[in-house]
Amino acid sequence: MRKFGVLTPQLPQDIGVRSQRQRIFEAMAMSCAEKTFSVMTIADIVSEAGISRGTFYKHFDNKQECFSATIDFFLAELQGATAIAFAQSQTSPVDAVRDVLTAVLALLAGKPEYTKLLLVEAPIVDPEIVGRYRGTVLSALKKQLEPTGNGATAMADPVIAFGRAKVLITDYVAADETEELPELLPEILYIALLPYAGQRAALGQAQIG
Repeated sequence: MRKFGVLTPQLPQDIGVRSQRQRIFEAMAMSCAEKTFSVMTIADIVSEAGISRGTFYKHFDNKQECFSATIDFFLAELQGATAIAFAQSQTSPVDAVRDVLTAVLALLAGKPEYTKLLLVEAPIVDPEIVGRYRGTVLSALKKQLEPTGNGATAMADPVIAFGRAKVLITDYVAADETEELPELLPEILYIALLPYAGQRAALGQAQIG
């Protein structure tokens, strides 16, 4: 029987599977960024990921299923970044939102292919996805900010505010300026805080720069 050790390591099977899926996710994002979802093929994913078609079909039945899984993967990563930023913030709820949006914009900027997949391709391929991540974002903001008691001075509808922020970010992505998303922080902060914390708090945060 073969012995595995430092010189002959054996990765646990689940790690190998996760690695394959990660490569497929990255290939999906890259292929969509280059060709769009409607044009790209499974052959593109397989070539980009450096795997066989058989390996692809072990994980997914078709490219639509792969697309949805890739979106879920990136949304989970965004949710993780949000949770970490909230947990690490030692300031007020309003300031904590600044910390969270700073982390989210940095993650979006650092993964332009995934960001384009989420904001440009997903609304075309599966419009329901927009509602899913809108609900996640608004739920997190409501949970964090409503206890502040500033909701009475709110001057915007949360859903409309989300739409405005999404348009701003998507414009950058469509113009291939995803890496510059962090410079939108003041505007996004104002839009995000207005429905929950009121104009004074929102404007104050936006003016910090």
